[in-house]
Amino acid sequence: MNLWTIILLAAIAVAALKLLGYLVPQRLIDKPTPSRILTLLTVALLAALISVQTLASGQAIVLDARLPALVVAAGLFALRVPFILVLVAAALTAALLRLSGLAG
Repeated sequence: MNLWTIILLAAIAVAALKLLGYLVPQRLIDKPTPSRILTLLTVALLAALISVQTLASGQAIVLDARLPALVVAAGLFALRVPFILVLVAAALTAALLRLSGLAG
């Protein structure tokens, strides 16, 4: 089994799971508890993804220029700055820290 076969099988599995979601009765989704769980689960998965991509390098935890850039981005988002400006400010923060040698 080569890599493309695995990717194709994974794509089919994900599509099948998505289609199974349409079979869940609407009355189960409309209840307050499942609705709340689904909302919180989305936020938790996004937070986990951001944490892993910011703090991990292989199996190690690394504190480098990505963390201050994330803090800058979070602060600007809290101030409701437009997304493109947040992106540029975070990139500049990381680039300047790496250029100055303060962060690896």
